[in-house]
Amino acid sequence: MSDYTPNPRLWVAGVLFAGLAGFIGYTLPRNNSAGNVEPVAENVEPVAAKPDQPTPIEVAENSKENSKENSKENFKEDSKENPKSVFSPPPEDEIPKNEFGDMVRLGEKIFHDTQGHAKEFVGNSLVCSNCHLDSGRLANAGPLWAAYVLYPAYRAKNGHVNSFQERLQGCFLYSMNGKAPAADDKVLVALESYAYFLARGAPTGVQLPGRGYPKLAKPAKFDYDHGQQVYAAKCAVCHGADGLGQSAADRQIVFPPLWGAHSFNWGAGMSSIDNAAGFIKANMPLSQGNTLTDEEAWDVAAYIDSQERPQDPRFNGSVAETRKLHHDSPMNMYGQTVNGIVLGQNSPAAGPPP
Repeated sequence: MSDYTPNPRLWVAGVLFAGLAGFIGYTLPRNNSAGNVEPVAENVEPVAAKPDQPTPIEVAENSKENSKENSKENFKEDSKENPKSVFSPPPEDEIPKNEFGDMVRLGEKIFHDTQGHAKEFVGNSLVCSNCHLDSGRLANAGPLWAAYVLYPAYRAKNGHVNSFQERLQGCFLYSMNGKAPAADDKVLVALESYAYFLARGAPTGVQLPGRGYPKLAKPAKFDYDHGQQVYAAKCAVCHGADGLGQSAADRQIVFPPLWGAHSFNWGAGMSSIDNAAGFIKANMPLSQGNTLTDEEAWDVAAYIDSQERPQDPRFNGSVAETRKLHHDSPMNMYGQTVNGIVLGQNSPAAGPPP
């Protein structure tokens, strides 16, 4: 053994020095994994723990929101890379076989046979699927799935934020020349359920490719005579030379009337030439969409929307005043003079016949 005897004073000093060094080392800032120094927070208030209350965890909520945003962004990027890529609604055989599915199927029936399943709210010969083709599934033909995901939304047409049900009420009032079902009426609930089903999996609040009708570059002018020629050559075989459509032997409408007492009224969206031109360009003649030139689509739309139809439900007794309030646009012929007739002056009354 060594004869060395430790000095108690030196031993105590060594222990104190080692402890002090460890304390200083612990309190110094440490490098993170990227090699950067983490700043030391100043003026941090201590958080008092609350017994028996779980600490809020925001990761799940943030992840949910991020998932939604990623879904939207991925859909946008896919659409940019492939402009033809559009949302695909679920097939009919995926409608659930339960109470909700029953309501969805009722909505689909109303969509195809509006007269048969919602007669009290209809004032013309049209059905929903006349303007929303392929059971409301077809892109660029007013698909229900693209409309549903954008509501609630502000509409300049009535100056406030509309629910989807209120949007459907407008369809009955204007496009069907009828009367609006009351909020939460079974007809509205069924149609909303059908639209909800078709939109399953679509990102909400996103203007999906194929929404509504295509927007065509505006022409310098409309040519009524040329539109009449296009109508005679491309449209009359189905819709009739008089524009009153065609019915089967059982009076079931086969091709809808485009003007006259049994068509949509002056308040309907299709009475705006730009809407009609986009729909015609993409979808008409039936099953031959995108075969007309833009000029043909514009001019035939102008011709169709220059014919008399049921009065605007917002009519206040003066065609000029009603035009100023609701139709003051070069895309709308209401109140304009065509072939010596002021459109709207001799319109049949709006709404279902008494």
